[in-house]
Amino acid sequence: MTTDTIITDAPAEEVDAVVDADEFLEEEARPAPQSPYDRPGKWFVVHTQSGYEKKVKQNLEARISSMNMEDSIHEVVIPMEDVVEFKNGKKQVVQKKVFPGYLLVRCEMQDESWYVIRNTPGVTGFIGQGAKPSPLPRRDVEMFLQVKEEGEEATPKRGKPRLEFEQGETVRVKEGPFADFSGEIVEINEDQLKLKVLVNIFGRETPVELEFSQVSKL
Repeated sequence: MTTDTIITDAPAEEVDAVVDADEFLEEEARPAPQSPYDRPGKWFVVHTQSGYEKKVKQNLEARISSMNMEDSIHEVVIPMEDVVEFKNGKKQVVQKKVFPGYLLVRCEMQDESWYVIRNTPGVTGFIGQGAKPSPLPRRDVEMFLQVKEEGEEATPKRGKPRLEFEQGETVRVKEGPFADFSGEIVEINEDQLKLKVLVNIFGRETPVELEFSQVSKL
């Protein structure tokens, strides 16, 4: 009896088992998405002039290149998220800053890299104890720079049923990068079903735009 005959005559459940095993091995072999925390260097939070984050990022990247600091300052990021908005009755997905007025910088924090970053036009300081910048822990890095499987698209935030809120009311954030933070409502947009909430981020009150569905009453 030939090998081909043995395979052909095998019970259907055995053939299925072989196929399932192959699929399992393929899934096992697929590499997990790399966490941004595991890249070389540490992540630090940099204060910028609010509204000028993109310009400050360009300024810093130009200084890194002109001063040959690529080996010490690896990456400059403006954390963004996809948000669904309705304009003129049409739904569209737009990108919003996770927290205005901040950049994330991945670097080897030495005297030279500190000097290059701190003296970039538009940079107003670092987050840290005293004059010493503090690196972000893994949880914060992965929260602000969300890790996705290859080919996976971020799910935009969508509008949910309307809730009743009042300006000046304190609410708790239920989901997203600021989950479990509390803050005061400073602006309400009922047409967009959105709130602007003052959240204490790294010791500074920062306005954050949230959907009604992302917060709950205290």
